[in-house]
Amino acid sequence: MDARLIAFLLFFTCASAAAFDHSHGAWTGLLQKHVLLLEDGKASRVNYSGMAQDRAALREYLATLSAVGERDFGAWSRPEQMAFLINAYNAYTVEKILARYPKLNSIWDFGRFFGNPFRDAFFTLLGARMSLDDIEHDLLRRRYGDARVHYAVNCASVSCPMLREEAYRAAQLESQLEDQARRFLSDRSRNRVRGNRLEVSKIFEWFREDFEPLERYLARHAATLADNAAEQEKLAARSLPITFLDYDWSLNDSRSLSPR
Repeated sequence: MDARLIAFLLFFTCASAAAFDHSHGAWTGLLQKHVLLLEDGKASRVNYSGMAQDRAALREYLATLSAVGERDFGAWSRPEQMAFLINAYNAYTVEKILARYPKLNSIWDFGRFFGNPFRDAFFTLLGARMSLDDIEHDLLRRRYGDARVHYAVNCASVSCPMLREEAYRAAQLESQLEDQARRFLSDRSRNRVRGNRLEVSKIFEWFREDFEPLERYLARHAATLADNAAEQEKLAARSLPITFLDYDWSLNDSRSLSPR
């Protein structure tokens, strides 16, 4: 191959990789416009009606994600890769909901066996057809081993950790994941001490292996999980039995909020 052609191809490849917007500005714009924060920022709902009106902008952003190849992705830093995958999961989940919105009340309305929304390979990422489960389990959980991704990916449901009001970005990823953990663990609709037991999200049961040993993990976050010193002391001593709350799969749609 001609040396000039090789040089051009190398330049084109590097330029393509550099051109990707690691600030994910387009996604942040949509989130800031259509995500409604609740409970002092510990929870959120999504204005899917507004997202539907901006669906062209969402699809433009998704197209930039799908254009990234495995080779370019492999050259990125770990935070850049994780931010990319988390944003992709959340943005494609919104796109999935919009495919049937407003004629659905839960993401499971797509089906649990046929049409399973998490196993349906309905988009292309890193040069392959993928599903939401592929991103969460095969990529995020398997490659990076960071349990905090469970606080960052949003499954379009009320009991799911909130959809953040901004995109995840490599430079801020550590602080964003820590903030998501704090928000989720301090949300008393999801995690709380009640009576003489600790009631926590079903996420800790489903993905217990990611938080093992679970009792020690929860004890380490006693100050966030409990509201007073006595409860925190019991949590830290691991003396409270753990129970798992039922999961509300209702759509996290702002239209379901009661008017104030």
